[in-house]
Amino acid sequence: MESASELVPFPLLQTPIEANYRACTIPYRFPSDNPRKATPTEIAWVDLFLNSIPSFKQRAETDPTVTDAPFRAQKFAERYAEILEDFKKDPESHGGPPDCILLCRIREQILRELGFRDIFKKVKDEENAKAISLFGDVVSLNDAIGDGGKRLENLVRGIFAGNIFDLGSAQLAEVFSRDGMSFLASCQNLVPRPWVIDDLETFKVKWSKKPWKKAVIFVDNSGADIILGILPFARELLRLGTQVVLAANDLPSINDVTYAELIDVIAKLKDENGKLMGVDTTNLFVANSGNDLPVIDLTRVSQELAYLASDADLVILEGMGRGIETNLYAQFKCDSLKIGMVKHPEVAQFLGGRLYDCVFKYNEVTS
Repeated sequence: MESASELVPFPLLQTPIEANYRACTIPYRFPSDNPRKATPTEIAWVDLFLNSIPSFKQRAETDPTVTDAPFRAQKFAERYAEILEDFKKDPESHGGPPDCILLCRIREQILRELGFRDIFKKVKDEENAKAISLFGDVVSLNDAIGDGGKRLENLVRGIFAGNIFDLGSAQLAEVFSRDGMSFLASCQNLVPRPWVIDDLETFKVKWSKKPWKKAVIFVDNSGADIILGILPFARELLRLGTQVVLAANDLPSINDVTYAELIDVIAKLKDENGKLMGVDTTNLFVANSGNDLPVIDLTRVSQELAYLASDADLVILEGMGRGIETNLYAQFKCDSLKIGMVKHPEVAQFLGGRLYDCVFKYNEVTS
């Protein structure tokens, strides 16, 4: 794990960072709220995390790398539930008041302290293998679309469809255990446009001018999300002459793809000439973001990523954790895109949209 001293602010955040940046999108409380009494929003979010405990416990129980996993999984469930209940009684306990970063961090900490390093490893490997076998078909379908704007929209729909594979959402974990992930069906079944935030038409106009020299993409889940959603999109950027940096987590957290896993996936997708379905990958880079949560605080990224990103002119945050629950309103010195599917009712309510609605928030910076 990277030591805290090695983490630095993301260089493209609007400065001064203290005045301009707050990682968490949804305020659980306001300055006028009683610091000793949990707010209705805090209680709703603590309950959301409480409701996810059974699915995490179930994954942990069957972790083959941990001795007496069922016993330790039970310990995790008890300890995490106890802390969450404490937050309802006293929001200032356990380093509170709670926000989505703290609630995620405590969950990961307890799992790691009990010896659970990667409880979603098996399902990630299975989903990656499944998605790798479909990659060629998905890319060919995109390549067959002659109109650039329509192709871009299809690629964007692919990102949303892939983003459904999220085992951090209790509802989706249940759906997923029932019938797996049908990627193409998901592309067709997205909620109709306009989405709750829909800047796609503005983005299309800018895209058609091939304006970006370098894009940094903060990636999200394993499986269909990264392989059938983000990689075809990244490949299209490469084709337009843009350098692409994919920033992935340092350590495992739910079913998010890690830096090491992403390097492995890309190696499997390349042909013997190092190309991705005919597209040169010399300008494709994979960076360790330094992050170990399904959400991200951009004041704490690895030095490697900060260095690679310093001259980028497009930042993309993909997925509900990094692009909606955190960083939706983050301001950058360059163009930015936040793209993800709304998978928690509480987020839908905050945005005034529907569950499984889509967010496509594009901010252009006029230099």
